[in-house]
Order: sequence, then C-alpha cells, then structure tokens
Amino acid sequence: MTTPIQALTQQRLLLQLEYQTEKEAFRQQTEQMGLARRVKRGDAWWPVRIGRSYYNSLNQLCVEVFRTTDTEIEHNFEFGRPVAFFRVAHESHEPQKSQKLHYYPFTGTVSYVNGDCMVVCVPDSAPLIDMQSAEQVGVQLSFDETSYKMMFDALDRVMRAKGRLGYLRDLFYSRQQAETFSFAPLHFPYLNPTQEDAVNSVLRAKDVAVVHGPPGTGKTTTLVEAIYETLRRENQVLVCAQSNMAVDWISEKLVDRGIPVLRIGNPTRVNDKMLSFTYERRFEAHPDYELLWAIRKAIRELRQHRKRGDEKYHQKMERLKDRANELEIRINQQLFGEARVIACTLVGSANRLLDGQKFGTLFIDEAAQALEAACWIPIRRCSRVILAGDHCQLPPTVKSIAALKAGLGKTLMERIVDNKPEVVRLLQMQYRMNEDIMRFSSDWFYAGRVEPAPEVKYRSILDLDVPMEWIDTSALVEGEGWRVEGDFHEEFVGESFGRINKAEAELTLETLQQYFERIGKTRILSERLDVGIISPYRAQVQYLRSLLKKKEYFKAFRQLITVNTVDGFQGQERDIIVISLVRSNDEGQIGFLRDLRRMNVAITRARMKLIILGDAQTMTRHSFYRRLYEYVQAMKTE
Repeated sequence: MTTPIQALTQQRLLLQLEYQTEKEAFRQQTEQMGLARRVKRGDAWWPVRIGRSYYNSLNQLCVEVFRTTDTEIEHNFEFGRPVAFFRVAHESHEPQKSQKLHYYPFTGTVSYVNGDCMVVCVPDSAPLIDMQSAEQVGVQLSFDETSYKMMFDALDRVMRAKGRLGYLRDLFYSRQQAETFSFAPLHFPYLNPTQEDAVNSVLRAKDVAVVHGPPGTGKTTTLVEAIYETLRRENQVLVCAQSNMAVDWISEKLVDRGIPVLRIGNPTRVNDKMLSFTYERRFEAHPDYELLWAIRKAIRELRQHRKRGDEKYHQKMERLKDRANELEIRINQQLFGEARVIACTLVGSANRLLDGQKFGTLFIDEAAQALEAACWIPIRRCSRVILAGDHCQLPPTVKSIAALKAGLGKTLMERIVDNKPEVVRLLQMQYRMNEDIMRFSSDWFYAGRVEPAPEVKYRSILDLDVPMEWIDTSALVEGEGWRVEGDFHEEFVGESFGRINKAEAELTLETLQQYFERIGKTRILSERLDVGIISPYRAQVQYLRSLLKKKEYFKAFRQLITVNTVDGFQGQERDIIVISLVRSNDEGQIGFLRDLRRMNVAITRARMKLIILGDAQTMTRHSFYRRLYEYVQAMKTE
C-alpha cells in the first residue's frame, strides 16, 4: 500500500510536470503567437497609456496602466498575476508576428483591475519615466512562478511534517477514522434538515469535515452559518478559496452576517463594500498611518539625497527604519486583533502578513476546484480543516495531459470523500431549478438524492412551457421556420484557439429571439428576466458575442444577456440558459465535452428554462448525452 509520503512525492512529480508543461506552453505562446492574437485572447493590452506612479500603503511602487484599444475584449488580468511590459519596435498599428518586441527588464504584479484600468506594482528600479514617454508600449501576462514555488514548498513541508500537520497528512491518506466531539445537535430554524446536519457535522469535527453542495443547495448559506457558529467557540478562523472571486463572495456574505472580516489580497468585485474590509483600506484608515507614511517618505528622500561622506547617514536610516517597523507592527496587531475572519486565496495564505499566525479552523470554499498542493499551503497554519464544494462540478485546471491522467486532477476533497465518507454531508434540497431541469443532474451525479424546494418545483416563465428543449441541428430541415442557412459542421480556428460552429451560433440567437417573442418584450424588461448563453468553447463564445452586438433585436435586452464559457458561469444562475454544444462531425468526436462535470455546471445554471443546441448524431454516441437527449425528448410526450 502507498504511504502518505510516497503519494505526496508522486504529487510533487506530477506538479513538476504540470509546471514544465505550462512554462513551455507560455514560452511558445510568447515566442510564436503574434501580438494581435495575444490581444484577442485577452492575455495582452497594446497599446497602453502609462499613467501616474505612486507608493501604496504597503510601500510598493505602483503605476497606473490604461487600455486604449480593443476595450470590448474580455481580458485575463487579475489581482496577483505577474505581468511584463514591452514596446513594439516600429510604429505600425497592425500587429504582425514579425514585429519585434523589446521587453523591459523587470516583472510587475497586478494590484488592482477595474475594466480598462489596471494598477501594477513594480520594483523601485523600474524605468517608469522611459515607459511613460515611450510610444507603442504594451503589457502582457507573464508566467506565474510564485504560485508553483509556494505549492512545491507546501508539499515539501507536509512531507517533512511532524506534530499536528503530520497527523492530518496521515489521516487524509488513510482509512483511519477522523475524531469527533459528541454533543446533542443544535437546531437552526432558518436552515433545512440537511443544512442543519452539515453545520452540526462541522461543529463536531475535531479533524476534518466536508460539506458537499450540489448546484443551488445553499452551500454558501450553510458555510456562513458554520463559520458563525465556529466563531462562538473560537476567536478567529481562516477562510480560503481557489479564486479571488470565490473569496469575495464568501467574504461579502460574512460581512452581511455582521462578522468582522479582514481580506488579504485585493477583491475582484470592486465596490466600496468590498474595499472597506481589505487589508490595504483598513491599513490606510488607521490613525497611525499618516505618521508611518511621513517616515517612509523621509526614508526615500534620505536615500535619494545621500551625500558622500555623511557619517550620520546609517544612524539616521536605522532610526527611521526601526520607527517605521514599530508602527507597522502596531497597526498590524490591531487590524488582526479586531478581525474574526481572515479571508484570502489558498496561495494568498502564504502572504508574509500571516507569518507566525495559527488558527484553530480553516474553511476552504470551492475545494473541488483547487489542486491538492494549493490546499496544503494554508493547512499548515491550522488544527482542523473544513472543505466545502462539489467534486461533480468544475475540476481544477490541469494543462498537462500526462499529469492529469496520472492523478494530478484528483483534489484533496475527493481524496477525503473516498477515504472518509462518514465526514461528508450532502446538501439535498435545492432552491434554484424547476424540478424537470434538476432531475437529470440529480439522478446522474447525486444518485437521485437532490430534491427541489416546494417554492421552485414548478417554477416556469410561460404556462404549459416545456422546461428543457434540445434542438437537434442534425435533423433541421430548411423551410421549417428557421432563417439560418449553411451547414452545422464545426470548424477549427487557429492553433489552440478552439472550435466554432457558425450556423449553430446563429441558430442559438434565432432560438432565443423566438422564445423572447413568445414571452413579450414588456414582460422581459419589467421582470428583468436574465439569460445566460453558454458554450464550452471560447471561440464560439467570442463569435456569439460579436453576433449579439450586430443583432438589432437584442439591443433593448443587452443588459440582461451574458455570453460566457462554462467556467465563466460557475457559481451563477439565470432564468433562461441556452447552451451551444458546437461539436458536429462524422466521427462522433466530442473532445473535452467528455468531462461530464462541465455539462453538470452548464445545465444546472437555469432556473426556469434550458435550451440545448447540438448535433444529436455526434453527441449521443456518448452514453451521458444519449441519456440526456432521451430525457429531454420524453418531456415533449408527457
């Protein structure tokens, strides 16, 4: 039998493989992919305007960057990601592959993004005056070494660990029973029985508990209640998630519950409510901050105006530095002392601000989307671990096929669910979907255990409406009420850019228009019925967005319609969901649509109406899609 150390050594080797794969892919992308392509993918802004520079509250040099063209393209810049600045060697506004890019000799880190404005932290040595005066300057995502370094470090520490961390490691990798407290169950009148059971399971756990939350079952509500109750027994807890957006979401709900949260790392959902509980904003609002700022300014000026032969320079500098450190420690102690919840991403938990901090309990939200190595980063600071998520929805992103096949995609949550089913609590009542939409997902993924709440069971937009439809593009006949021309076969666009099905994209919007006409414009606008158009392929999403902009009919509804990939809709819901499956070929190839967890996410975003467009002949060669197609067809005959 494999020991925990051997299993973690294997994890480290697979992570090394993933690291090398991603690094090589990034190098090839940077060297071979033209600038126009990178801009179109949202991985670069060019040209940009470099704005003012300043020192932030953490004493980091920052510079503002503004995107001036291609502002409609969704970009991938977000807090914490490393970036590189470059300038284009000639004046052409038509970026071609042959263009020579000159990179500035430093790497920056994104500190804040809002639309087409970004703030980047740069080293003090960065040539900002050159960049501000240069033309044709751009910025692109750089390879993220830091996250990998932290994950490698975490795995190394866990393998060497003794004491509590060593105990948790051995527990998670074995069938050994997790320890629990025993007390009479607490009653929570505003939770349903399975949510109540999950909160009690969290409170009883000495080592580990798992809250398994299928779509729409109120996982966040349950987790917030579990955190609230835990804080009646502990002074402070650590709350983490894989993405900044997931951390923001749980933080916002905790603040609404009246719990003081300190958010380490900048929020992506930028509004005053979110900013008010960030570390930076609290730090700046502290009464001692102005004095600290003045001392830091004096340090910078002393460095700049240092005179040769100044014997007192070192004394002055040391005195100022000691005073600044003393003030910073005092402010930090007060900020951390007042907070009951420290919230950050898994990688963000390695922040130097948390050095030396220990917590009784760690809550990891969206644990099924995080690599195991990332989960070990915060676990080393804690005595017990509570994981929440759904391993039947989106998995972690793994680029290396070999690493994925060898098991890198298996999360810590899945490992614990397999080894310790007794610590898992499945939330069984969902509050989102009409029963017919929910039933297929419940039967296939959750052994039929998920049930609809009475208030949503029969929810629909139109009387006698069929909640789910599948429009089979392989069976369409011209002249049967469809205005779409052309063949519904998929096309391949560019290297690694994805697949596209233009006729299906047009039919998607035509189908939505016909459904809107049945509902009526006035009702859609007055009730603000919202729509999600989902495609698993990024190229199809971009094509759908461009078509939507051109369609005059949808102008009035533009604010109500979102077009995105499955990953972009994780955690969201809409009244109406339309899915364009894209795949249509003679071989029955469906690529990564074989990962059924993605389809589980897609079909469970809909509250009242789900429309699927796809080539049934291609898709139904796979048993899942055959069952889904038969399920939808049976609905018509009922």
